[in-house]
This record gives sequence, C-alpha cells and structure tokens, in this order.
Amino acid sequence: MTLSVALLTYSTRPRGGVVHTLALAEALADLGVDVTVWALARGGDETFFRPVDPRVRLRLVPVADREGEEFGERVARSIETLRSTFEPAAYDVVHAQDCITANAAGRCVRTVHHLDRFTTPQLAACHERAIVEPYAHVCVSAAVAGELAAGWGLTATVIPNGVDAARFARAASADPVAVAARKRWRERFGRYVLSVGGIEPRKGSLELLDAMAELRDGTGTEVPLVIAGGTTLFDYQAYRREWEARAHELKIEPHVLGPVPDDELPSLVAGAAVFAFPSTKEGFGLAAMEALAAGVPVVASDLPVLREVFGGAVALADSPGTFADALDAALRSPDPSRVAAGRDLAARYTWSAAAHAHLSLYQSLLTAPAKALTLGVP
Repeated sequence: MTLSVALLTYSTRPRGGVVHTLALAEALADLGVDVTVWALARGGDETFFRPVDPRVRLRLVPVADREGEEFGERVARSIETLRSTFEPAAYDVVHAQDCITANAAGRCVRTVHHLDRFTTPQLAACHERAIVEPYAHVCVSAAVAGELAAGWGLTATVIPNGVDAARFARAASADPVAVAARKRWRERFGRYVLSVGGIEPRKGSLELLDAMAELRDGTGTEVPLVIAGGTTLFDYQAYRREWEARAHELKIEPHVLGPVPDDELPSLVAGAAVFAFPSTKEGFGLAAMEALAAGVPVVASDLPVLREVFGGAVALADSPGTFADALDAALRSPDPSRVAAGRDLAARYTWSAAAHAHLSLYQSLLTAPAKALTLGVP
C-alpha cells in the first residue's frame, strides 16, 4: 500500500523551512510516497517560489493581508484558516514543519528546526503547544534535539537536512553560462561578502554590521556587504529600523536585495568572496552549507549546533571582532583545504538520505501507534 503523507509549511516563499519542505517532499516522491504539501499562501501568492515536481500535490490556503493587524492576531488567524481547511483524515502521516502549522494540524509529527523564545503570552502559548502536542518529533541536528530533551523531556529523531549540493557546485563551475552569471554579480557589487536569510534578530544582522565596521577599520577598505532574503511572518519592523540606524551610524551601505529569484540564487552565492553566517540561533545552517557546496569560504557564529554540523569546514567566531578577523583572513587568503572540506561535507548531506530516514520513521510510527500516542515519542 502506498504511504500517504501531508507536509505542512507556513509560507510559499523562500524561507529555510519552506525550502526544506519542498525538497523533502520531492525526495519522498522519489521513494514512491504519495506526498501533498499544504501551505499558507499570503499576499495573493498562487504558487511556491520555485517550480515543484508534479508528483507532489500542492494545496495552497489563501490568507488575506489585513492592514493594521497585530502580529499575534495574524498568527491566530493563520492557524484557524489552515485548521478549517486542512483534511488530516486523508493521510497516513501528517507532518508539520513549524509551530503555526503544528497548531493547525492536530495530531501530527513535528519537525523542530530551532527553538524560539517569545515574551508575548499568546505567542509563547502557540510555541509551547507546537512542542508538547505532537506525538513525535524530528530535529535537524543533535544540538536542537538536546534542547528539546533538556527543556521538555522529549526524545526527537535526528534527521539532518539535505543539500542540493550539485546545484550550487554547478554555479561555481567553469561552464560558460555559470561563469557569466557569477560575473554579472561581481560587476554589480565588486568583491562582496554575502549573507542570506534577511534582516532579523536570529540571523545576527546587527552583529554582522558591527563586524563589517571592524573589518573596514582594520583594512581601510570598504568591502561591499550584500544581503539576500525576504521577510518572515514574524514582525521585525522595529529591529529593521534599529538595523538601518546602526548601518547609518557606522557609515555602512549594505546592498539589501530582498528575495532573489530561485534560479539566480546559486550564482549569487557562488560569486561571493566570503559567505557570512552570523546567526545567534540555528537548527542546521542550510544556507551556509549551500555556500560550501559552491566552494565559498564561510565565517559563522560559534554555536554548538554549527560546531556539530560543520566541524572544521567553516571559520567560527564568537564576537564581532573575531568575526571581522575571520572575514579578513578569508578575503585575503582562503584556505584551499577548508574549501575542499566544505565541498565534500555539503555533498554528504543528501535529500535522498533525509527522505529514507523520514520514511523509516513514518513506518515505525504506523506500526506502533499506541506507543506514539501514549509516550509522545517515536
């Protein structure tokens, strides 16, 4: 009998969890799983940010924007809109990829990509329910699984992200089309430092500005900072204003691109001199792994999860000063052995392996439903 799985995600736009959901869905379809992706479609979106394998069914649930709506109200409305439309009985396994869809899904498997801390009571309650109510949990790294165990006593199955390493390696190749695509970015920005993920607290956007200022002061040269990535559902407008004021104060003029078309992202990454990954919280680090696949040196925050996932393939820094030093070293003289190690590392994380691990988990849950319902763990 064919296994029927619903994967739920909160957006159609290129955020890490959405990228994960689509790639996992396609890899599961390769294994013969009947996959449907449910997503909230905001702002009139009628499709995902990229084409999706036609073997994957898509169910997009429109959520209209409301001017002046408070963030908590928007989250609550998003949950209720999806809950009122979603059809859980049609699937053997319901797998939510974020706290919003986990609240809407009912009995489900939940991937906890990373753990947030909310001070607003409504959001804190939403986050808590999305952790304690699912009957099984997946984490993309052992570090996050450890947080889940320490904070809630829950045992998660660790299944690392996959990476489309070949796609980013092609963008860095000697193929004339790839060379021309990288050249266009370099003609536009020069020799640039790239960050992908948007401007928000978790991505360490303020810390990156401080590091770029120290880099400039240490070298006397203005190195362009390019930032790609769209906004998330969460309201970071106040943080964005603080970030813009800090950039003005430091006399830094970043190139903020917003969402970059999916077919142009690999060349933007491959064209960078260094990839900056100053996150203060991560679950895996997919964007940085894509940069490694393209042979781009990566400087990242010294977080337990990044030490676990990347080992010595990236330079780790624990302050804006050390981050600036690491950027400077990578700009002046990239380490060929580290670049080679990064390419090899990225190639080892495949979506096929992730799909096989998910399928094994699903099958184990279906053969032991009483245990799953009673204990809340696989």
